Amino acid sequence: MADITHGHMPHTHGPQTHVSGSGEGIPQPYHLVRPSPWPLLGAFAGGLLALGAVFYMHYSSWFLLILGFLSVLAVMFGWWRDIIKEAVVEKAHTPIVKIGLRYGMALFIASEVMFFAAFFWAFYDAALFPKVFPENPQGVWPPPNIKTFDPFHLPFMMTVILLLSGVTVTWAHHEIIAGNNKKAGQALGLTVLLGVMFTFFQGWEYSHAAFGFTEGIYPSTFFMATGFHGFHVIVGTIFLFVCWIRTMKGHFTPDSHFGFEAAAWYWHFVDVVWLFLFVSIYWWGSAGGAGAH
Repeated sequence: MADITHGHMPHTHGPQTHVSGSGEGIPQPYHLVRPSPWPLLGAFAGGLLALGAVFYMHYSSWFLLILGFLSVLAVMFGWWRDIIKEAVVEKAHTPIVKIGLRYGMALFIASEVMFFAAFFWAFYDAALFPKVFPENPQGVWPPPNIKTFDPFHLPFMMTVILLLSGVTVTWAHHEIIAGNNKKAGQALGLTVLLGVMFTFFQGWEYSHAAFGFTEGIYPSTFFMATGFHGFHVIVGTIFLFVCWIRTMKGHFTPDSHFGFEAAAWYWHFVDVVWLFLFVSIYWWGSAGGAGAH
């Protein structure tokens, strides 16, 4: 208990590590986390990002949005750095700890599913039950003043890019399991490149949109759903880039590579959400899917 009384939590390094530093106690595989500033700083960064998004949507002000985004990146860097140190240097991620990490990542993705469900709900409500507005006196969908994107032009190419990236990240996973980090690094490099390509083409698409964010319900639901997905693609690309660097440094082994698995889960989730976006918003919604209604 001496370590606790001095304000320092004992830190375990594996299944055979004792609870205290004196060599006494029961060997246990649990990880007692040190006090960390990142959860609190992450909450502030996320709040700043959300506030910046509100200011941008209402006042077209970019400053807080960019500041919030940079703050989130800084928290991601610091937090992931500490977790990598725990896994690689301190060997604190025992099999039992990894079970907790898997549950945590699964619950996080489940929360992201509900996040996007809200945007799909908003879009389908507007498309299935079009409201009469000055810009839409007939109550039709899409509104008559909106020129939509051709779903089988740039959006279809972006779909192919994301699906191909799902293939390459699965390839990387198989190579890590086989213990071939060099080929895994090549596959991850291709995945990161495809993620950057997707972001570039989405930015290109936005720059050629025939409607603005504040020009009605269709632009608002379109940009909110596809824009937040684009943000997730950027985060996932950074996640995979970190895994790429770790792969080249030999951090992952066939028996221990949950950091990569978490990134792969997240990337496959991003792929699936895009398929729903493509079918619902680009194809069905933009082609007058609610016209019969």
